[in-house]
Amino acid sequence: MRTQILKPNFFQIIFAGILLLAFTACNSSRQKPNIIFILADDLGYGELGCYGQEIIETPNIDALAESGMRFTQHYSGAPVCAPARCTLLTGKHSGHAHVRGNDEWKERGDVWDYQAMFENPKLEGQRPLPDSVLTMAEMLQTAGYKTGAVGKWGLGAPETEGVPNRQGFDFFFGYNCQRQAHTYYPMHLWNNEERVLLNNKMIAPHTNLAADADPNDPASYANFQLEDYAPERMHKEALRFIEDNAQRPFFLYYASPIPHVPLQAPQKWVDYYAKKLGSEQPYTGRGYFPNRTPRATYAAMISTLDDQVGELVEKLKTLGISDNTLIIFTSDNGPTYAGGADTPFFDSAKPFKTEYGWGKGFVHEGGIRVPMIANWPGRIAKGSASDHISAFYDFMPTFRDIAGSQMQVPTDGISLLPELLGEPQREHEFLYWEFPSYKGQQAVRMGKWKAIRKNIFEGNLAIELYDLETDIQEQNDVAGAHPDIVEKIKSIMEREHVPSPVERFKIPQLGD
Repeated sequence: MRTQILKPNFFQIIFAGILLLAFTACNSSRQKPNIIFILADDLGYGELGCYGQEIIETPNIDALAESGMRFTQHYSGAPVCAPARCTLLTGKHSGHAHVRGNDEWKERGDVWDYQAMFENPKLEGQRPLPDSVLTMAEMLQTAGYKTGAVGKWGLGAPETEGVPNRQGFDFFFGYNCQRQAHTYYPMHLWNNEERVLLNNKMIAPHTNLAADADPNDPASYANFQLEDYAPERMHKEALRFIEDNAQRPFFLYYASPIPHVPLQAPQKWVDYYAKKLGSEQPYTGRGYFPNRTPRATYAAMISTLDDQVGELVEKLKTLGISDNTLIIFTSDNGPTYAGGADTPFFDSAKPFKTEYGWGKGFVHEGGIRVPMIANWPGRIAKGSASDHISAFYDFMPTFRDIAGSQMQVPTDGISLLPELLGEPQREHEFLYWEFPSYKGQQAVRMGKWKAIRKNIFEGNLAIELYDLETDIQEQNDVAGAHPDIVEKIKSIMEREHVPSPVERFKIPQLGD
């Protein structure tokens, strides 16, 4: 494991360029590498065995790390779903990205009425990513890749320019809408731009127990364990996409909804963890579906995802293409605080703070630093680890280089290919975040320094400063002792914020 971040000199940069040219030339003589990007949903930094989790079992994901590279300072582009996915797919940080927050596009009507959404799909989905924005999938299409997306989308409602098939994906199967993903037993999923009805009755997300139900009786929860489990249906389509494209280069964006609440998981894993953890209090709070064994079910969801990763790896081996496939595994943001997911019990953001205000929705480390594993047999050193500071928007230039694309890509990222191959890696001067929700936030990571502005919508523009080398949980604000660092970060915050064209994402306190 590296003990310091490499600072390449002129000759190292030249060497890295020669390496890239050689890599591209090698790729031209055989099939280009396949790329599989697995994105978990609300999975905390500390929820995998290879990142220190002691209760939840994830042997298949741990095996990816054991035979690949584990990143310790990798960041999502945002602390919630849609903007994180936008930064990933467009290569832009959240001061430049089109989607900077979750936006349910409420002016269409009652977008939270599940029955109305089912009857009128135009009420589904989020405000669309415009056609003018270049996505990772479009770039890879031009480089000869077959592109597929499976899982949760959230970047454009049905019949808009933002749907996956109009953003560079040849194939899509899953949830178009993030709100629909608030049940794992939905009435339908989408196959490209066509609805596929599932064998589930209508139980609207956020339904609670009947008023006279016994919360300790398993029968009280019958409405929340139905027939067609969406993660299973989507997983089968992901495996089918790999089979169908095994003889040509492909890119699979596998955006699993797991472990985002509600708490719903296959019974075999629920029973396993119920036995392991013992009796517990049912979750009957409002907001998401109730659950009789919330801790056991949350752990079961993550182990279900781990099973699916194992099946995916086995499929690659069976098809004889595992050695030519790069797998990236990461999460869209830190652990949740909602829906009965007792993430403090699992210490889900360890070594960072997990409680509300520190994980999902916030630009503290627990909300944006995420696990990231890269596995590429024969290319990435087994059991390696990297403390290179990186972010979601680095994948756009990384995949451009891996695909040998000549396209000029507008990006805030830096290719991670040298780091993956064990060669000198160019550093970021800084990473930047802004988030126009949860009272408004900005953050900058610059070397060992982490700066945060919060409560911006309440008029607060003060900058907090933390030394992550000595204060990993961001407990001691040292801004007063380092005015020069604060001033430099303030200038970065001013320079990197470009007013959003979307009214919902504007931050008037920053001059919008």
